[in-house]
Amino acid sequence: MTAPPQPSPEPQPVVTPLRTAAIFLVLTVNPGGEAAARDLLADVPALQRSVGFRLPEADLACVAGIGSAAWDRLFGGPRPAELHPFRELHGARHQASATPGDLLFHLRASQMDLCFEFATQVMNRLAGAVTVQDEVHGFRYFDERDLLGFVDGTESPGGRAGEAAALIGAQDPDFAGGSYVIVQKYLHDVDTWNALTVEEQELVIGRTKLADIELPDDVKPSNSHVALNTITEPDGTERQIVRANMPFGSAGRGEFGTYYIGYAASPSVTEQMLENMFIGKPPGNYDRILDFSTAVTGTLFFVPPAGFLDDLPDPPGPPGPPRPQDPPGPGPSSPTSGSLGIGGLKRSNPQ
Repeated sequence: MTAPPQPSPEPQPVVTPLRTAAIFLVLTVNPGGEAAARDLLADVPALQRSVGFRLPEADLACVAGIGSAAWDRLFGGPRPAELHPFRELHGARHQASATPGDLLFHLRASQMDLCFEFATQVMNRLAGAVTVQDEVHGFRYFDERDLLGFVDGTESPGGRAGEAAALIGAQDPDFAGGSYVIVQKYLHDVDTWNALTVEEQELVIGRTKLADIELPDDVKPSNSHVALNTITEPDGTERQIVRANMPFGSAGRGEFGTYYIGYAASPSVTEQMLENMFIGKPPGNYDRILDFSTAVTGTLFFVPPAGFLDDLPDPPGPPGPPRPQDPPGPGPSSPTSGSLGIGGLKRSNPQ
């Protein structure tokens, strides 16, 4: 008699419908702050229940992610197979810079107060242990539009299609149910954008502005945002990611932006989209939207499954003693060490 199949690991709320409010909190862990960070990560599910229970109808959801450099400081044992620092891209005219980030908290709810309360509790717990690299408060803008006036995320899959796009399966069994997420903060030059006609704007995006209908292939430019973000395999299969972008801004400072956040079972899918945008396909045929929207941050995180947070692996142990040198032989000796000697990862500052 065969054993029943094991249930799939429960993911964090990655594939969750958009809410009307969001906070994106990116932190770096200070030297000596590792224990506090681990304690907070272990309490994320309970904290979400406690804050969310105060207003259940607001549907609070929190996703916690860990960056590549922080992973080895926080956990021993295996690493997610594709976790690495954000890969910078330098095109002929535009660049996607890597910026610091050890922890990501992506908070969503139908009311900002729940997101704000959760973020406040996080920062109270991590006071002195972390440095805030970025905090963005996003909001729904009319019918899911960005501040350029176009609907954002039309083709982002939900349900089972979203799970297939965003969640790791058998390709990395130790981390099944997890996800990779890339975040970037884009600032818009709305004055230059608004100087374009609606028809010119539609050619930049690849969709109609009012009705949100994709332009026909014989009309849609090859350097439009839609064209360069469509990734198709040789067999015709389209590779997808789950987007949860939100507008943000400050009218008083004249700041208008989109916080880009894309979840994928493999970061290579999102990275290919970004390469198409910044380098171009072919090179030089870059995404026209970058002439009006500048990426000022860029970070990659791994989002572990929910069970990982409930039962964190042990912290990394102290480095073992060095192995003795090999005895002298007829040739030159080759001292060896049991340490991998992995140094710190250099991350650039935002431009």
